[in-house]
Order: sequence, then C-alpha cells, then structure tokens
Amino acid sequence: MPVPAPFSAPDGNRRSRHGPSEPRPSRGAPPAVSWMPRGTPAPVPHADRPQACTPPLPAVPRRVADLPPAHTALICVALPGLVISTAQGQLTGQGLEGFYRAGRRVLSRCQVRVAGREPLPVQARMVAADRARFVGTVHVSPDAGPDPDVVVERVRFADGTERITLHSAAPRPLRLPVEVALGTDLAELGEIASGSTGPELPATVHDSGLRWSCQKGDCAVTAAPPPTDALASAGLLRWELELPPGGTRSVELRLRPDGAAPVRAVGQGAASPLAQPRATGDDPRVQPLLDTCVDDLRALLLRDPAHPCDIQLAAGAPWRCGPAPAESLAAARMTLPLGTRLAAGTLRILARTQIGGPGLRSGMIPGPRRDAGAHLPPGCTGTEATLLFPVLLAEAWRWGLPERETEELLPAAEHCLRWLRTTVGDGVYLPDPQPAGPLRCETQAYAHRAAVVGADLLDAYARPGGAELREWAEELRDAFCEDFWIEDRSGGRPAAARTRDGRLVPHLGAGTAHLLDTGLLGCGTLAPGLLDKVRTEQLARLLGGPAMDSGWGLRGLAAGEAAYNPFGHRGGAVRVQETAVAVAGLAAAGYEKEAGGLLGGMLAAAEAFGYRLPEMYAGEPRAEGSAPLPHPAACRPAATAAAAGVLLLTALVGIRPDAPAGTVTLCPVRSAPLGEIVLTGLRLAGAPFSVRVGRLGLAMVEEAADGLQLGV
Repeated sequence: MPVPAPFSAPDGNRRSRHGPSEPRPSRGAPPAVSWMPRGTPAPVPHADRPQACTPPLPAVPRRVADLPPAHTALICVALPGLVISTAQGQLTGQGLEGFYRAGRRVLSRCQVRVAGREPLPVQARMVAADRARFVGTVHVSPDAGPDPDVVVERVRFADGTERITLHSAAPRPLRLPVEVALGTDLAELGEIASGSTGPELPATVHDSGLRWSCQKGDCAVTAAPPPTDALASAGLLRWELELPPGGTRSVELRLRPDGAAPVRAVGQGAASPLAQPRATGDDPRVQPLLDTCVDDLRALLLRDPAHPCDIQLAAGAPWRCGPAPAESLAAARMTLPLGTRLAAGTLRILARTQIGGPGLRSGMIPGPRRDAGAHLPPGCTGTEATLLFPVLLAEAWRWGLPERETEELLPAAEHCLRWLRTTVGDGVYLPDPQPAGPLRCETQAYAHRAAVVGADLLDAYARPGGAELREWAEELRDAFCEDFWIEDRSGGRPAAARTRDGRLVPHLGAGTAHLLDTGLLGCGTLAPGLLDKVRTEQLARLLGGPAMDSGWGLRGLAAGEAAYNPFGHRGGAVRVQETAVAVAGLAAAGYEKEAGGLLGGMLAAAEAFGYRLPEMYAGEPRAEGSAPLPHPAACRPAATAAAAGVLLLTALVGIRPDAPAGTVTLCPVRSAPLGEIVLTGLRLAGAPFSVRVGRLGLAMVEEAADGLQLGV
C-alpha cells in the first residue's frame, strides 16, 4: 500500500537504536468466519483475515464482496448455539436466517401458518442474549371486525428451541389448524455468507417430528405435543388445536443435531466466570447497559474442548464465534472487575497455543492478520496477543488471581517477554513480523506496557529480566517522542507509523488512544506512558476534538484525513473498544472534559442500539434528533464491545487494586459526568466489592474483602 510522503528525509546515524537492518528514522515535521469446536469454515472477505501472521505472508490484493447484512437481524447467542432471525419472525431460509450449531446451519426454514394464514408480524425484540420474542396476529372469525382474535407468540432460543403459543380472544371456542414448514441445507456459515449453499435436503419422518441427513451431518426436530400429521415430502408438521374463549395452547419444537447434547450456555448460573454486578445512580442508562453487556459476554463464552474447565470469549456473532486471541485477552482484561476466572481460563488456553522450541517465533501467541485501513498493511494480532498476555496476568494478579494460578502461568508470560526482547534485539522499536513492515505507533505502546508491567511482575516473583525490560522501556520512551511525533502549528500529533527507512505515516487514528493505556503497577499506581505531559495533553485535545469525536464515540480515522470513510472498518467507523480505552486513559490522565464527552456519546449510542453495542458503527457526526448508523457487517454482540461497557462504567470509579498488598486505591472522575453512580457486586481479591461515587466526585467503598485497606 502506498505510504504518504515523508515529512523529512531518512537519517542513517545512530542505527544501533533501530537494529542492524533499520536506518535511524529522522525527526518528524470483510468479517472472517470462525467457530469452535469445528474447524474453520470457508472464509469470506473481511477486515480481520484468518491467515496466520507468522511466518510472514506476501501481501494479497483485497477482494470486494458483499456479505449478507446482519445489522437488522435479531441474533440470539448461547455458544455453540446461535439463531439469526429477521423482524418478521418467520425463518424463510433466505440470507443468514436459521438455527446454527458450531458453525453449521441445522435449520434454515421454520414457517408457521394458523388457519391457513401467516401471522401478521407486530413486534420483534430481544428478551435476553440467548432468546428473542416475536408477536403476530391472525384474523380467524369472519365477523371479528378489524380486531385480530388470535395472537401468535413465538419465543426463539439459541439452544435450538422454539415455543409457539396461540392466545385466543374470540368469544367462542376455536378449532385451528396450525402448520409448521421446516427445512435445512446443513450448510456451513462460510458457505452461506459467500452464497454457495445447496438446495434443501429431503426430510424423513422421525419420532414426533422430522429428520434430515447427508454427508455433512444429521439433524432432527421433535415436537411436543406430537403433531397430528407429519408430511416428509413437504417438510410439514400439522396440529389441530382447540382453544376455548380466552384460552392458550402451545407447541414446542426442539432441534438437535444427531448425537449432540442440548446446548447449555457456559455463562448460565453458577458456571459463569463473571459476576453479576449492578449499577445504579442518577443516570438511568447505566444499569441496562451493564446488564446487557454482562448478558452478551456470558452468551459468548466458550469452553476449551480438551480442558472443559477453561473458558474464554469468542470474538462475536455472527461472523466470529470462535476464539480470537487478541480480542479474548483484551475483553478478559476489561472485565477484571467482574472476577479473575475468565482471565485465568483465557491465559491457560492461550498458553497451550504458545509457540515453543528455538527460533525467532518462540514465545509468540499465534493470531490472524488484521486489516489496518488504507494507510497501512494488515497487522499481526499475534504480536498484540503476545504483548497482552503478560499484562493480563500481572493485572489479574493485582485483582486477586490466586498465587498458585499466577505462578503456573508465569513461565508462559516469561516466554512472551523473552520473545519481545529477542525480537527488538539491539534496536529500540518492535517491528512488524512481515518483511519491511512498518513500525506501528500502537505496537510500540503495547510493547512498552508489556515491558513495564511485565518487569513489575517478574520482580514480584524474584524472576530475572525485569531490569533489562525497564532499561529498554526507558530507552523507548526517550526515542518515541522524538521519532514518532509530528510537529505542526496545531501543537503536533503522534504518527500512526514509520516505515523502515524512516518515513512517517502521518494520519491520525484511534490507535493513538492506546498510548494512554499504560497498565497497572503495584500500590495503585499506573505505569509511565510513552508521551510526556505536554504531548499527552495535546493528544487528549485531539481525541476530544470534532475530527476524532463523532459525538457517538471515537472515529477510527479522523474526519478530513485522506481515505476517511465513516463506514471504514479502520478508516473512520467508531470502534467501541478504542472509545472505551480512550475514555479510561483520558480519565486516568486527568483530562475529564474529553473523557466525559466521549463517554456521553457512547452512552447515547448504546441507548440507540438497545444497549447491545456492536463492535463498530458509522462515524457520521451526531446531529440533533439523529441516531448512530449501524455497520451492516459488524458483529453484534461482540466480546470487546460488551467488555468495553464494563470498562466505561468502572473507569468512572477509577479502581486500582493491589490484592497481594491488601490495598485498593480509588481515583474517580471528579467531575462526575453521570452524577452519582453506585457499582455493587464487583469482585476484588476473591470477594464482593462495591463502591459509590457521589455527585461531588468523591468515592467510598461500601463492601470489600476482609482486611482490604483503602490506599491513598
């Protein structure tokens, strides 16, 4: 991809700071379909491509393809179960509609007729993350006038169950024929997304329902009560239901792939690794946002098939219902206030994928390549995951991860940090793994955070390497402000990247928000960042300005930049995770006005989306009476978006724990942008934790583990 012209010419001096093959830079003036536990279905074009980013792969031209739109769909999730519906309620087999199990569509068509008529749809809504409710009406009596006399309610569950209930409002008894037409193609989601599915399969009568079978697999639908008639050739089940005046009758369909047990969401009941917190206060939006975010997170939980006690988050539905290391780690980190069990399971799962043996890749957590927009080549999420691993472990330990579990995971974290030191070598910056790849701004932020927080963890366990990491981090801080900062009349800005020959990639994007996410150290202190105070203030001004703040959240690329596109995956769309990172970072650095502006926009967007935040939406500017524009290919629910809702609210409180030292420090947002807020049911040091922030910005702990002291 073309790189913008440099702001200054390369300088070959002091090459040792950048590695033997890297001259000294001058001073500056569509979604991948993945599932678990099945293998990956046929890929479809998406911003996050499924190719491994290590070893390096040659660049490939982007393909343009239209994915079936998902922004208007009602998506119910209880992984590995999933059901996608339209607001009409009927499953017609068109587009993405259908019930899915582990990436395969096990039922594509489910159409109901009452007295020979399709119900008129009047309402469709999500009831919870794993179920939706559809209501329709039917005129049965010829003399009923304009009022419908039968209400048809359908409750659809992601576990493969559908309950159809008829409510009669007729003054006389009714005898109603009810028909349900069923069909399936047993296609993989990748095939469906690319439009390469085959015809429906023929059905056979099975038990009290129908069955379909082919080389791809088997599936059966059973009905209770059993149907009066079952016609395999038409895929039809039929009942004669008698309804007294004001009476109700129900039919329940249960869908099961042959040999598969009923789907039970990992996050249900006591099995959930996430606490169920409550948020109350002056702003009525905080509780529904927190409820929905936790509900979505629980619906996206996946067990490791080989180690069922270990749980991690899938990236999002419908496109990415399988594990994605960088997203899983980032979401687990943002949800540490809900407990450390998810973090521990995620770390154990990814530690088992870590590359071992000799070689430059040793210690890496593998991950796919990710589109980086028009200005940069695709980036490596494996690099991001490898640098996130020790940070999550260190911060989970501060939140109360037991010593035994921390010690078991410490060798994997040491391997990640050893990979970082080896890859940097004699240089200063962490390069891309691909040949001639750029030095990315946000990658340096990840690497610096991993070094400082990782060194803190190593020292706490008397492991070697901490001093070396701190020395390199200090050298990186000294070089970064000089090499990555573009001076201009407005006060300057960080460059998005530098090429290996020292040229600047000057566009302003949301990736710079990661410069504010420095990481948590002991005694409630935050790690130092790559920017000094003056440049941090300028970055805060930029992130809170109209070019970056759309009024609905932080744009991925500033308006006015070349290639800006309000729907661009990383070219102008609002990405919820980066907005939450910016809010938390700005609040921690003391820039509360900018943090409050982004927070207010995100809360308004959450309300417009029914509090179920998608991973991204259009970066169109907010106007009076407007609503955020959905992105048709965005995952919703998405793990990082749901976890970002938790981070947004807990950032207002500024909880900085040090469970090993038995302390917790509170650094609330003093301006109290949402008025009083009370968070209860959080988890810290293995015990419930509750905190209140009043209208004057003063924080008070209301519940905590015995012996936990409030730090200064």
